[in-house]
Amino acid sequence: MRSNPSGAIRTADRSGPPTPAARPGLVWAALIVVYVLWGSTYLGIRIAVETLPPLASAAARFVAAAAVLALVLRVRRGPGALRVDRRQLASAALVGLLLLAGGNGLVVLAESGPPGVALPSGIAALLVATVPLLVVLLRSVTGDRPRFWTFAGVTLGFAGLVLLVLPTGGADAVPLAGALTVVVGAVSWSIGSFLSGRIRMPADPFVATVYEMVAGGVALGLLAVGRGELRGFDPAQVSGRSWLALVYLMVAGSLVAFTAYVWLLHHAPISLVSTYAYVNPAVAVVLGAALAAEPVTGQVLLGGGVIVAGVALVVSTERPRRAGTARSAGADSAGSGGGGRVGRAGDPAERAGTDTVLPRDRADAGRPHLGTGDERSDGAGPATPGIPRPGGARTTASGERR
Repeated sequence: MRSNPSGAIRTADRSGPPTPAARPGLVWAALIVVYVLWGSTYLGIRIAVETLPPLASAAARFVAAAAVLALVLRVRRGPGALRVDRRQLASAALVGLLLLAGGNGLVVLAESGPPGVALPSGIAALLVATVPLLVVLLRSVTGDRPRFWTFAGVTLGFAGLVLLVLPTGGADAVPLAGALTVVVGAVSWSIGSFLSGRIRMPADPFVATVYEMVAGGVALGLLAVGRGELRGFDPAQVSGRSWLALVYLMVAGSLVAFTAYVWLLHHAPISLVSTYAYVNPAVAVVLGAALAAEPVTGQVLLGGGVIVAGVALVVSTERPRRAGTARSAGADSAGSGGGGRVGRAGDPAERAGTDTVLPRDRADAGRPHLGTGDERSDGAGPATPGIPRPGGARTTASGERR
């Protein structure tokens, strides 16, 4: 998952002056950044773990990204930029453990290993795309009643999941153990996304992201030590491409794409921003096939296509309804990428009070950005690209905050 690796998008009334409209060219440039960078993190993970210890490399990625983001916040906003209370800190740590240690960590493990054992990056991305479907199920068991077409999308998506991992016995069959590992990771990511809308998170998405990445990174580091990943590890034996992939994941996935995503949540309609949920898996499959010679079989095309269609149906069904004067506020999503968390959209035509289930963002009733720190911010955004992020806004009638 994008350092993300992933949530739901919620709209809410917003006070204060409207966000200035952004030029369409800038919006599409930011979208392309999110599409390509978060979609490419799965391939980046695969290349990094070729010669780097999987969990240790993931730990280094998140701790380094957290340090850079914390430094930027400290410089831009002053000494109190990262101040939170104990409850907010504990909540962010819990979400970070579920999203990054559980969600992203299991994806990294699944993509490591020799050919035939390691899960191809494109298939990992397609499996992670089921996170919005899992969040719908979590909403259902806690009393929410999603729409009929939302359930239809969930059913379609899980049918695609079965088609994708169904054993075929061929040389290009999907490694079942790796696929199931990613599914467990997606469940962990979904629970983290779901809980983030129901517990008290830091109000600012960037601050929440720092603490999530620290908690997830520390947990991954401890797990790496427990697995003996660092026993006999020699940095000189790591290939140059693995080092470059790790740096790419830190910078492109966890910082650049995340910043572009939060900017989009302020300047573009949620209905447009949410398209990353089903574009990223397609980007991952194409990049895996083009740059790593990953097999794209008929089974992958059929199962992956059905999953993406199910996710698209859920996203379009849960999309905020139109209303003439309402102002929309962004919300939850891991990554992948990844990825994948929160913010607000700037389309005044989108109605407040509805949710879109997505794996990377989080709800935000304020204006999270790397500004002076004086802005009002009631929600939190995506924890790390890919991956789906932190939240703080109250859950709405449809069951998702973010």
